[in-house]
Amino acid sequence: MAYDEGLAALIRDDLAGLDGVTERKMFGGLCFQLHGHMVGGVHKGGGMMRVGKAREATARAIPGTGPMTFTGRPMAGMVDVSEEALADDTRRGQLLALALENARSLPPK
Repeated sequence: MAYDEGLAALIRDDLAGLDGVTERKMFGGLCFQLHGHMVGGVHKGGGMMRVGKAREATARAIPGTGPMTFTGRPMAGMVDVSEEALADDTRRGQLLALALENARSLPPK
């Protein structure tokens, strides 16, 4: 795979025990979803989190994050996360909390 399975395992462990969490291979990486809403995932060179526009500035203040430019343009509400930030329990936890808050705020699918 084009992503780091070790980083995927860290996120998988962090989300273990939450009802409604699923995994889906997307765009050459692995995406984690909560009740069908994207939380985040891993891709070659790191990962990304869908934190929502309201939490994007907070997420971007965490070292190791930047704009998500997967399409060549910044994607609102998404942040790119370095491998180092994903490997760090504290930073990964902060980002996952923001992403889960966003997913829980969305209407049911």
